[in-house]
Amino acid sequence: MVEWRYVSREARAVPRPWAAPFIWTAAYAGAFGLVHVLDLLGALDSTGLALAALSLFAALLGVRGSFVAAPGTAVLCWGFLNFFGTYPTGEISWAGGRDLEWMACLLAAALIGTTTARVLHARAAYRRITPYEN
Repeated sequence: MVEWRYVSREARAVPRPWAAPFIWTAAYAGAFGLVHVLDLLGALDSTGLALAALSLFAALLGVRGSFVAAPGTAVLCWGFLNFFGTYPTGEISWAGGRDLEWMACLLAAALIGTTTARVLHARAAYRRITPYEN
């Protein structure tokens, strides 16, 4: 037997992630600004601090981005870290294991941010569409 129930009127869909080019533009501008601020504060002497700050930034971008945008976000953040945050300054270099670990850390941060946002949005949408009990 089918039992009809009222569904709440406030049902909203899960928010759509922002377009990848917009996320990449934000990553480009934000990573440049973040590295510049860290340089002004003298914090680029410790690349671990810069990596942590850029990882947090990548995770925050991942919250509004899609899974497609995560690799591009990680590469852009890594590029600014490599170009401005390591010696020799102003040159892109590849240090093997170190750069691979940095890229993996930035990619993981972006993916964790995206996954967390998708799960939280889906749970919130599920809870909004609960049957109305009389």
